[in-house]
Amino acid sequence: MPADSPIARRAWIAVIGPGILIAATGVGAGDLATGAFAGSKLGVAVLWAVALGAGIKFVLTEGLARWQLVTGETLLEGAIRRLGPIARYFFITYFLVWSFSVGSSLISACGVAAHALFPVFDDPVRAKMIWGALHSLVALGLVLAGSFRLFEWTMSLCIGLMFLLVVLTAVLIGPDWPAVLQGLFVPRIPAYAPAGVDEGATWTLALMGGVGGTLTVLSYGYWIREEGRADAGAIRLCRIDLGVAYAATALFGMSMVIIASAIDLERQPSAQLVVSLGDQLGGVAGPAGRLLFLVGAWAAMFSSMLGVWQSTPYLFADYLRITRPGPGRDRVDIRSTPYRAYLVGIATIPMVGLFYNFELVQKLNAVYGALVMPMLALTLFLLNRKPGWMGVHRNRPLTTLILIGTLLFFAFIGMPELAGAIKGLFGS
Repeated sequence: MPADSPIARRAWIAVIGPGILIAATGVGAGDLATGAFAGSKLGVAVLWAVALGAGIKFVLTEGLARWQLVTGETLLEGAIRRLGPIARYFFITYFLVWSFSVGSSLISACGVAAHALFPVFDDPVRAKMIWGALHSLVALGLVLAGSFRLFEWTMSLCIGLMFLLVVLTAVLIGPDWPAVLQGLFVPRIPAYAPAGVDEGATWTLALMGGVGGTLTVLSYGYWIREEGRADAGAIRLCRIDLGVAYAATALFGMSMVIIASAIDLERQPSAQLVVSLGDQLGGVAGPAGRLLFLVGAWAAMFSSMLGVWQSTPYLFADYLRITRPGPGRDRVDIRSTPYRAYLVGIATIPMVGLFYNFELVQKLNAVYGALVMPMLALTLFLLNRKPGWMGVHRNRPLTTLILIGTLLFFAFIGMPELAGAIKGLFGS
């Protein structure tokens, strides 16, 4: 590597920092809780869905970074200004519902993880509510008070901790490695019909949607701006840190499926998910394995909450900047009223979700979040294919094929499964 190359000149945190933030934000309730439920119900046969989900997220995030570095516009800005009013109204409608969904999921998940580490309450549902609300308020205070550099280093520490501990736990339980390899390279969807209705496809889709984040991938564009990446020369750098991020994300998600496939969660209350995982792992890997997993699980949940609380207000503030242009609105200001108001909103309003069943909240969030993939795929297909906008950096044939495949997959599977998940939530 030349001594004057960007990678050689810059500290490692500057090279893979935005990718670390993507991984730490995306790896949380989606990968841990959804991976645990799917692994317990379907086993290691669906490991391919984790790898496929991470691969699609890499293509989508690389595409939005390429758009921004070539045009100077965020993907949200490009979609609203170049695709017309339908993009504007569809985004804000989806975004508001998604914010409540992901906020509820994370608050509940942090409550469940904290109860596993500190079981000071006898009632797990009450513990989920108290710990979840407390974590949300602490994360709110950290984002309001901290700088971007402090946020970046805190997230790096959390993802390092959770990655090492959870992957180590998966190895310690001694899985059936031939079955693991088959589940990774031979795609199939096992049947799962506890109430007479096959939910195998629903949980597989939720697993694909949960791995690696959902709408938070749009935040990558704002994070690379914070690192000073502003032109097409940084595309290679983005591909490197995204490759590292999504490889780690896939390995973490697969580890959760492997861990859950070795234990029985069917007869456990969903609010005690992490407690049940930890207790049953203790019988397989001993007290040390139990503690390792619980600490890693908590780090995953809280780092994801920090990332979402920091990044989601960016999207709202940028939407207002784009749709209500005015003097001094060329960049998002994290000290602005729209940013801070949305931050307070996402940290408090979704606490309503604490009153719902934990498993159903996680499934709905993962399946609903999975619809981000076809939305982004369509946007990138329309924007990044035009030579007049992208020049030599327009989509390559393989990228176009992946985007079209993503659209077709979710058109035939995603929408029916989302409708079923919503029916299950409000019919429970």
